[in-house]
Amino acid sequence: MIMISDNALLDNLDRIRTTVLGIKRIKQNLDLKSDDAVIWCRQRIMQADSIIKKGKNWYVYSDDFIITVNAYSYTIITAHKRNKP
Repeated sequence: MIMISDNALLDNLDRIRTTVLGIKRIKQNLDLKSDDAVIWCRQRIMQADSIIKKGKNWYVYSDDFIITVNAYSYTIITAHKRNKP
């Protein structure tokens, strides 16, 4: 596992993107009202509580959500609200 201090994801924020279906999925899963889901995700990645690389994906954790980004293409796969106990 790679933690936030050694993070290629932060070094490549400008490469982060997603598909049309990815935008729809992100907006739906997070009840997002923002017009640009990619910019919203980039901003949240910069403010993340932790970022961990597991296998082929980066997992970006915050109090409220988790964003999953492919580690090779920097494509946002999905984002979900975090289940709080």
